[in-house]
Amino acid sequence: MDVDADAQSDATDVDAPEAPEATDEVDTTADEADVDDSVEAADADDAEEPVVDVLQEFKDRLRNQVGDWYVVHTYSGMEKRVKSNLENRVTSLNAEDYIYEVVVPTEEVAEIKNGQRKLVKRTVLPGYVLVRMDLTDESWGVVRHTPSVTGFVGNSHQPVPLSLAEVESMLAPAVEAEVATAADAPDQQQTKAAKVEFSDFEVGDSVMVVDGPFATLHATITEINVDAQRVKALVEIFGRETPVELSFTQIQKV
Repeated sequence: MDVDADAQSDATDVDAPEAPEATDEVDTTADEADVDDSVEAADADDAEEPVVDVLQEFKDRLRNQVGDWYVVHTYSGMEKRVKSNLENRVTSLNAEDYIYEVVVPTEEVAEIKNGQRKLVKRTVLPGYVLVRMDLTDESWGVVRHTPSVTGFVGNSHQPVPLSLAEVESMLAPAVEAEVATAADAPDQQQTKAAKVEFSDFEVGDSVMVVDGPFATLHATITEINVDAQRVKALVEIFGRETPVELSFTQIQKV
């Protein structure tokens, strides 16, 4: 009887140390869960950073560029041709020292064709081109005498340059579109746009633009496309009415 008691006592002594191992496993599992949460949070932060970084880099680059931005009026539909013609003239006339950049502001919009929605690039400012340059008699002449250019916006001989905020609002949509495309955001944009299935707008309505480069401006609707969820409207830009395209989500009735 004493031997059996001793054996049971020994067995108890040997088995007892195993209990702490369960505690270690629980602690390890908890630590792994904390690590997983941290990784997921870091991934979420990383996903947001590229958008912020690219836009901030774009704004910083604008601030550090030489020259001022001027608006050039062109024949409607000739914006890309003017850009090409002006760039060729800058090269052939050795004007690179005072004309630095020519831009046709664009944005990506959803368009429905044959029942399928796709993203296409549209001109933000029909009839206008932006030119970054130092204003001199020579640079003025190079730009003004480019085919399909009708003049500078503002004083014809002493045009006023755009403010940095104005330039950002006109060029940012193209930068945002590139970031969205890289991040597969078009699918999200299409889903968002698809939520609007009807229109309570009418031709002739006066609306306020609430998003995009024309935000805070008033517009008059001239055409409505319910399928594409877009309108054509007249917006006063640089002292003249300009036709633009806007999505339903960019406008609201006034």
